Amino acid sequence: MTEPEVKGDVFGRALWDFHCGNFDPPLLLHNEYGAPEDIPVAGYFSPEDDWSEIEIFALELAHGRVLDIGAAAGRHPLWLQQKNIAVTALDVSPYCGKVMKARGVNNVVTKDIFEYDGYEFDTILMLMNGLGVAGTIGGLEKLLGHLKNILAPGGQLLADSTDISYLYEKKAFPDDKYFGELSFRYEYKHEKSDVFSWLYIDPDILIKTARRCGWKCQIIFEDEADAFLARLQIN
Repeated sequence: MTEPEVKGDVFGRALWDFHCGNFDPPLLLHNEYGAPEDIPVAGYFSPEDDWSEIEIFALELAHGRVLDIGAAAGRHPLWLQQKNIAVTALDVSPYCGKVMKARGVNNVVTKDIFEYDGYEFDTILMLMNGLGVAGTIGGLEKLLGHLKNILAPGGQLLADSTDISYLYEKKAFPDDKYFGELSFRYEYKHEKSDVFSWLYIDPDILIKTARRCGWKCQIIFEDEADAFLARLQIN
């Protein structure tokens, strides 16, 4: 396959290379709490049998016109298409957009969610710690305000996150920010992405933040690894 000319899209480049059979590991995720993590790129292409319980549970609840935010390699949109569900796959990464189109995703949008103003959706999906794109608690308030504009009346936002308070069992919580506001940086083939913020939010703070923004929030699934799935609807 001809490689698209996109610079700076480190994460997406790794997925594109994997799709083309040219992946040169590792894809590293530099963090602020320990050694860089080796990201299992194959997981973004994994079959349904290898998905988490949270993913399956959320997808089975999806209905109507669906928007999948942060669709990556498109495994969730492809699953939904097989169920004859109309889905729009959105990802900020140009390479991810190329991967999804090559894999057969019908409707791909390459854009930042904060800049997207498409039509109204009955279900919005933000899976695989999808709320992280908000970056901060303030960013989450901004995100929830924006999503009100593209969620149909009676629609639902299905989103998951992870309570990472366990990272602070032997140290104090930070004084200057919410403990789930972290900074990361991807590295692939000796190229590093810009530093970006990612949010891991605990259930209680999510419920309170959602209520403050005019949403009702229910925690509908929790696993043993402190991950959870929430359903949010506009009050």
